[in-house]
Amino acid sequence: MEEYPEELRTPPLTLTSILGYPQLHSLISTHLLSCQPPINTLALPHFSKINLFNTKTHQSYDPSTTLVGGILKRDWLLKHRTQIPSVVAPIFPSQHVFGDPAQWLQLCSDLDSIKTVIHGRNIKLAVIIVQTNAQDEVSDERMIALRKRAEVDAKYVFTLNPNDNSELKQSLNSLANIFSELASTYYREEGRRIKQRIEKKNVSSVELIVRYCFKVAVYAEFRSDWAEALKFYQEAYHTLREIVGVTTRLPAVQRLVEIKSISEQLHFKISTLLLHSGKVTEAVTWFRQHKNVYRRLVGVPEATFIHWEWMSRQFLVFGELLETSAITTQSFSPVVSSSKPLSDWEYYPAYYYQLAAHYLSEKREALELAISMSETSSEIDSGADSVVPSVYVGQFARLLEQGDNVDMLPITDEEYTRYAVSEGRRFRDSLEIIALQKKAYESYSSMKIERMGSYCGFQMAKEYFTEGDINNAKQIFDSIACLYRKEGWVTLLWDVLGYLRECSRKNGTVKEFLEYSLEMAALPITSDIGVQRDTGPAGPANLLRRETIQKEVLNLVNEASGSATNKNLSNFKFSGGEPLQLEVDLVSPLRLVMFASVAFHEQAIKPGTSTLITVSLLSHLPVTVEIDQLEIQFNQSDCNIFIVNAQKPRLVEVSDIQQHRVETVSSLSLESNKWLRLTYDIKSDQSGKLDCLVVLAKIGPQFTICCRAESPASLESLPLWTSEDSVQTVPLKDPVLVLSGQKSTQVEDQDPGVDLHLDASGPALVGEIFMVPVTVVSKGHDVYSGELKINLVDVKGGVLFSPRDSEPYSTDSHHVELLGISGPEGEDDSQLDPDKIKKIQQSFGLISIPFLKNGDSWSCKLEIKWHRPKPIMLYVSLGYTPYSDESNTQMVHVHKNLQIEGHAAIVLNHHFLMPFRRDPLLLSRNKQALESDQSESLPLNQKTVLIVSAKNCTELPLRLKSISIEAEDDIGERTCSIQHANVGLSDPALIVPGQEFKKVFLVSSDLNILKLRLGTMVLRWRRDLGVEEKSASAAKLSWAVTKQKLPDMNVELPPLIVSLECPPYAILGDPFTYYIRILNQTELLQEVKYSLADAQSFVLSGYHNDTLHVLPKSEHILSYKLVPLATGIQQLPRFSMTSVRYSAAYQPSNPSNSVFVFPSKPQFKNAASTNFRVESVAVIE
Repeated sequence: MEEYPEELRTPPLTLTSILGYPQLHSLISTHLLSCQPPINTLALPHFSKINLFNTKTHQSYDPSTTLVGGILKRDWLLKHRTQIPSVVAPIFPSQHVFGDPAQWLQLCSDLDSIKTVIHGRNIKLAVIIVQTNAQDEVSDERMIALRKRAEVDAKYVFTLNPNDNSELKQSLNSLANIFSELASTYYREEGRRIKQRIEKKNVSSVELIVRYCFKVAVYAEFRSDWAEALKFYQEAYHTLREIVGVTTRLPAVQRLVEIKSISEQLHFKISTLLLHSGKVTEAVTWFRQHKNVYRRLVGVPEATFIHWEWMSRQFLVFGELLETSAITTQSFSPVVSSSKPLSDWEYYPAYYYQLAAHYLSEKREALELAISMSETSSEIDSGADSVVPSVYVGQFARLLEQGDNVDMLPITDEEYTRYAVSEGRRFRDSLEIIALQKKAYESYSSMKIERMGSYCGFQMAKEYFTEGDINNAKQIFDSIACLYRKEGWVTLLWDVLGYLRECSRKNGTVKEFLEYSLEMAALPITSDIGVQRDTGPAGPANLLRRETIQKEVLNLVNEASGSATNKNLSNFKFSGGEPLQLEVDLVSPLRLVMFASVAFHEQAIKPGTSTLITVSLLSHLPVTVEIDQLEIQFNQSDCNIFIVNAQKPRLVEVSDIQQHRVETVSSLSLESNKWLRLTYDIKSDQSGKLDCLVVLAKIGPQFTICCRAESPASLESLPLWTSEDSVQTVPLKDPVLVLSGQKSTQVEDQDPGVDLHLDASGPALVGEIFMVPVTVVSKGHDVYSGELKINLVDVKGGVLFSPRDSEPYSTDSHHVELLGISGPEGEDDSQLDPDKIKKIQQSFGLISIPFLKNGDSWSCKLEIKWHRPKPIMLYVSLGYTPYSDESNTQMVHVHKNLQIEGHAAIVLNHHFLMPFRRDPLLLSRNKQALESDQSESLPLNQKTVLIVSAKNCTELPLRLKSISIEAEDDIGERTCSIQHANVGLSDPALIVPGQEFKKVFLVSSDLNILKLRLGTMVLRWRRDLGVEEKSASAAKLSWAVTKQKLPDMNVELPPLIVSLECPPYAILGDPFTYYIRILNQTELLQEVKYSLADAQSFVLSGYHNDTLHVLPKSEHILSYKLVPLATGIQQLPRFSMTSVRYSAAYQPSNPSNSVFVFPSKPQFKNAASTNFRVESVAVIE
């Protein structure tokens, strides 16, 4: 479509012209071009340029006597789009209109000149007056005189003020509307004038009717009347068909060229209008009619290439139009007509690209024939340089220059044919064919139409092959061959493989040549399909050709000298010392050539016992293949078997195979479509899986086919042969093996002669080192090269941790870890031999065990530590060999496992208490009720009681050595003091299951800091040994350590401290004094509201509620007399207090607000105190 001129490819735009006042040309032109539809502007700076339009008049035209030189002038459409405007608008300043009379006279003269010129072409006139100042005087008389002088209506005299920005855009829009209206009038009148000629039918030739219809259609397009344009384009097209065999104005060849050229333009216009209006089906139907009408107008034999080139261009252009149209072409309604209905392919652009390439191939063949019919190349080129396109579409003439004069002389058909041949030789049609086939291939591929896409790809690859671009051709052929193999298209695959075989021959790649050749020879083709077609280098697809190809391959690989004798294969040569091997796997196309089925007769065998194995080979090659040697390879190389053909010389030296088993057979002939079955016994001394890997078939001294072994039970059929009528056979005669046979068998482990014992004393406790004894007892085998592997695995199947050698050890990231392996008593790491192995990781351990004779035993202990309560599975695996011979590496394995529960031993808790009956008023406690995340606070300069408790959560008795609070390493300065922090117990305390042990610490701080870092609670404990507790040596006892960090505490100065003082006990009926002390620790006067509630057990004297003021740094004492009325523990009158300044309330706890009342005065005896008071103070830094 790019070959067409732009004026034909794009819709015509209205052309107007403005004269004079060039300062406004850019403004007006830009605005008109931005309108919808756009308007082109021809800007002329001076009125004298109006004479450019003075080239035609209508008065002397007589169609009945007009001589027709051609149908359509080549530049007519371009001239009306770029040279002949529909509207002319002179621009005059307002001073020339309303000012000096001399200027008015000049304006009138310019208008007369313009009218004289445009009258001959019926061009419309509009006048633009530029008023730069809105205050300029406007004369109505002059305006009337101007309209009369210009002979235009008042609305076509337009006033424009370029300085009025607010009204400028609206003025320009009004000007555009005026131009659009006048242009539409111009094109309508021109079209009506031409239509009158058609209606009168007063013409000298039918060619003029075609010309007139074309012009009417173009004028309709100018005013966007698409329906009328389509109507007259179709009228011109039908009229042109009527003059095909009538006109004799030009010689036969040139006459046909002119008609086809004009029909091509008309068809392009019609198709464009139909597609852009959404009438895709109508456009496709129109193209089919166009193609059918002109397909038979081939012309003389010498110029048929011109016709095929024209046909190719029709398909190409319509395909591009169909592709670029805005209407989707995914679904169409069927078209029912008297002719053949439209197919779905005709709606795809790829269909037209494909046929465009086909007709271009026809053109190339016809052009080559025309060139061959010419005597010499100089005869073709003679005079071709002086032939140029004529002034009419589709016509050519000879350019004759005589001095300054240039004449266009008519030419004969012979001269035009030589010119066309010369032009055809300048272009390489193969490149264009490749481009077209590529577009069709990509289009089909994008729509997932693989089969048609592969056909186009095949044609494209053939062109690459013809051009000598072997690499590109081979790449495309390979991709197409994959599809044809999958689809099972044997005949098409034959042709593609023939080209691939030829590509490899040209590239000199012998391996690929053999692969493609053998695949071709193994295709299921027995006879010709009976259709004459171009098979390319593959030749006819029949049995004889298959046999010929196979014999070529066998002759090539059997040449003792290493080079081929066939002249077509003379560039192939095997490299000495580098044998050639073809791989045949489960998806290889070479499975047609040969594939191997291997079946063990037993699925499991004992070490050292033999079983049978059957190897079956099948080939679809047409000629029997003589195999020189077979090699069956296993994953255990000691089991490999060499099978030698007795009729062939041995290809493997004795020194190479003396370590392997060699079998000799009388013949290794692999007949076509017949199984070659070989059965042998086989045994293995190594436990594990015995798997047959490959079967290698040697043919000739340097050629090998390596077939991946396949199991009969999972044997897949060959897709290309399943649809054939050949009898399907099975690789084995035993029907059971056919269904269940596998290419591998399991060699069981040797029965172990060693016992492995694991023992564990109850559950493990978090924090302690748990010992697991492991004992190895030999009961029938000597133990050589023994290795003990230990694995710790989560019971739920997860991992305990992910150890990395580069990462430092961290107990926080490991739940359970293996600390070490201790050997028998008296053995340490220094006594191990240098070749002994001992490797410990967090969840894995490996240790070598010494040589053990039959009946000996060896033991060790696994040291495992739990950091978190978690059950684990302990796996211990013993691997050894019962043979002292190092060449025998067969290992015997013994596996044992043991589940061990991990429990938490000690649970540590703590809480803080204030001194008895002395409570500070902490302001933060009032906020805790509103803020749940507020941490607890301690008073500054006051002693606080810290109670630490340790509870035995196990079912075992424990011994407690000490409870201490240790400082953290990163504390840089003293923050508090803790009494009894590091004091241990004189004797380990026994804690029975469920019992709780408590220890009291006193915490105080006199530093004005925000956070108090107390340290870490450290508990040292172990299991109780029971009866062995007294006899155990203290030096050998191992103590477990449990740590728990104490939370950081806020420290604040309490503004008020309330102390309650009363006797330690009371006597029924005896009065006592109850003191309440309120201490103000601030520098401010504190107002306090208090109340004392009545109690049923006491008689109270004093104020029940009041408000008092406590001086700064002073204490206020309240005293009450109380008389007990009941015995036992009685609640004192409850005291409550509110600080007015802080809006903080205080109320003592229940334990501090009670006292015991005796019925009478008790009698106490003095006894020696056995308590030991520790007064040491530990400082945490």
